[in-house]
Amino acid sequence: MKMKPINLFEYEALASQNLSQMAWDYFASGAGDEVTLRDNRTAFERLKLRPRMLVDVSQRDLRTTILGRSLSMPILIAPMAFQCLAHSEGELATARVAADLGIVTILSTMATKSIEEVAAVNNGSPQWFQLYVHRDRSLTRALVDRAYKAGFSALCLTVDAPMLGRRERDTRHQFHLPTGLELANFVGLEGFEMLQEAGESSLFTYFARQLDPSITWDDLEWLQSLSPLPLVVKGILRGDDALRAVERGVKAIIVSNHGGRQLDGAIATIDALGEVVAAVGGRVEVLVDGGIRRGTDILKALALGAKAVAIGRPILWGLAAGGAVGVQHVLELLKAELDLAMALSGCAKLADIDSSLISP
Repeated sequence: MKMKPINLFEYEALASQNLSQMAWDYFASGAGDEVTLRDNRTAFERLKLRPRMLVDVSQRDLRTTILGRSLSMPILIAPMAFQCLAHSEGELATARVAADLGIVTILSTMATKSIEEVAAVNNGSPQWFQLYVHRDRSLTRALVDRAYKAGFSALCLTVDAPMLGRRERDTRHQFHLPTGLELANFVGLEGFEMLQEAGESSLFTYFARQLDPSITWDDLEWLQSLSPLPLVVKGILRGDDALRAVERGVKAIIVSNHGGRQLDGAIATIDALGEVVAAVGGRVEVLVDGGIRRGTDILKALALGAKAVAIGRPILWGLAAGGAVGVQHVLELLKAELDLAMALSGCAKLADIDSSLISP
C-alpha cells in the first residue's frame, strides 16, 4: 500500500485497482438491479443519532460476549467465499487477524482454504463454520464432523440461498475460479469441481447441482443432532422466521440479506433488525450484517438491538489492498470509529447503547 487508507471507502477504491475485473465484480456485485445492495448502505445513512451530553466517557469498553465467548469488540468477520481471489493467503490471513484481535471469524463452506488449515491458525480464538446443506446429506454430515473435530465453536447455517440469486455481473464474466484455486473443503471428492454451463457462472451451476433447495425448518433438528455445536442461522429478515428459529433451538440469529446478492428488492438489514429483535425477546443473541462501513453504523445497529455486527466486503477490500495487514487495519479503523462514536454519544460501554440514541 503506497498510502495507507484512512477509511473503508478508500480501501474499497484501492481494492478495485488490485483485483481482476471478474474478481472485483464477483465480490462487489449484488443480484438483479442491485437495489438491495444499495439499500443496505443508504438505510444506515437515513438513521440519525441523538447523542447524550455531559456523560463521563473518559474510559470506554468495547468488549462483549457472543455465545459465551469473550470478544474484544462487537465485530465478527462474515463468511465469504473464495478469499484467495483477493490475496494468496485468503482465509488464512483473515483467520490470523481475527485471532490476533480476539474476534470471531466465520469460515465459508466455499472457502479456498480448508477447515483444517484455518483451524490451525486460530490461536484459541472462536471460529464458526458456515454451512450450506448439500443434496448429499452424508457430505453435509462430514463437513459438520470436520468442523467439530477441528475445534470450531459454532455452526452457522445460511438459510437465504436455496438457489443462487441472479448476479448479472457474474453471468457476464461466466465467473469461474482461476487455475490454482479450488474449493478447499471438497478437494479429492468426485463431482465437486466448479463446473460451468454455457452462459452461466460456475458458482450458479454449483448451487443448482449440489445444494439442497428442499431444506425446511424441520431439518434443523437433524442438523443439530450431528454435533454439540450451537446452531446460528444467517439470513433472517422477518420476526416470524426469527421466532421459528428460537422455537427450534437456534442459539443466535444473523439478520442478513446475503449482502444484497440473493433476492433483489429484499428489505435492508438494518430496517429488518428491530422486528427480529422484538420477536426473539432476548431469548437468543441477534447479529446483523450488510452495508456497515463506519463505526457510527455499528453504533446504530447496537442501538437497535444487535449484540454485534458481521463485516463482509470491507474485509475483502483490506485483503486485496494489503493482505493480513490490510484486514487488520480495516478492523482497527472500525474499532476506532466505534470508540469515538460511543464517546460522542455519551456511551462509555456497550450496555449504555440503546434505542434512545436513534431519532424516531
